[in-house]
Amino acid sequence: MQTELHLVKLYAIRYNMVKRTFWLKLVNKYWKEKNIIWLAGVRRVGKTYLCKSISGVEYFDCELPRIRIRMQDPELFLDHIKGKKVVIDEIHRLSNPSEILKIAADYYPQTKIIATGSSTLGASKKFKDTLTGRKKNLWLTPMISNDLVDFKNNNLEYRLLKGGLPPFFLSKGITDSDYQEWLDSFWAKDIQELFRLQQKNSFQRFIELLFTKSGGIFEANKFSTPCEVSRTTIANYLAILENTLIVHIVRPYSTKKSSEIISAPKVYAFDTGFVAYYKGWNELHNEDKVILFEHLVISELIAYSQSLKLYYWRDKIGHEIDFIKLEKNKSLTAIECKWDYNNFDPKNLIVFRKKYPHGRNILVSNNVKESFNKKYGSINVKIINLAHIGSSIFRPQE
Repeated sequence: MQTELHLVKLYAIRYNMVKRTFWLKLVNKYWKEKNIIWLAGVRRVGKTYLCKSISGVEYFDCELPRIRIRMQDPELFLDHIKGKKVVIDEIHRLSNPSEILKIAADYYPQTKIIATGSSTLGASKKFKDTLTGRKKNLWLTPMISNDLVDFKNNNLEYRLLKGGLPPFFLSKGITDSDYQEWLDSFWAKDIQELFRLQQKNSFQRFIELLFTKSGGIFEANKFSTPCEVSRTTIANYLAILENTLIVHIVRPYSTKKSSEIISAPKVYAFDTGFVAYYKGWNELHNEDKVILFEHLVISELIAYSQSLKLYYWRDKIGHEIDFIKLEKNKSLTAIECKWDYNNFDPKNLIVFRKKYPHGRNILVSNNVKESFNKKYGSINVKIINLAHIGSSIFRPQE
């Protein structure tokens, strides 16, 4: 706990005034649509500091008993903050957190509230059902390309190795205990509050093994023996990790063609730093960067889309496309990831486009300054860098 507090204090001292501009723009955009924002994200991703950096905001921390007492009468509290911009942090500490947000949405539309709390609260059925149609969900990911500019460190290899949780990214000396304390905190403050699992060791062992295999095809039977639990329990663990944003599950795209993989998902850990740590990487070789770069592309895609409606494609011969985005017009955007675009082999894309000819082809690479188009036979590919994902694949944020 002492080391964890040290990381948080270091972050506060060094970067308390940093404005994460991409996310602040999203907050203002969402407040124009709904007066309630639910800010989701894993532990230590920077939710509290983002909230405190919002101009003119009034901050309430529900960890404090006096704040919880003030909110026991929701109407009295909302009358007091009427028309203001307000942060309600650690809202899961309230006895009925959805009640105050529902009243604010229905009867105090001029009051702008951004609420944060345990990721398990956002995953709970009661919370989601009560606030359906009343809030905007904002998914704060580990640091993306815009954040690197704000934090004045554009070294992408450093970002891959240290990860995108600001306290870890900023620290000069992360230790084994820092990762274990993060994992223990996740277990105690997130998992136990909602899921009440009993087997801590098997659950944490599953996370560690999953991170070492991150980006690969998931097979439950390969985890049940080393974790000493059943395949059913492994499936339950995976669902919990997906609900709490610790892993991203990318399922195969298929139209039930006999030649395609139709059921085996890929699982990606939430952060490159944790993957590098559990793989035992203290420095990165080119093949390591390729693996981690896919994770970084996922974070960028999530940040702009605020969802994970992604697929991958693979046939039974082994041709594979990293990510598939299904567009509204039913066309398929194929997204390939390469640390060095000169190493891109178009054969998989050519095979894919013979089966699915309609859609854009995007190659995301590290060593590209300006986007450009390149022909590979009859296939046109737009080659972009990480920072151009938003403008090339999604509409730019307003």
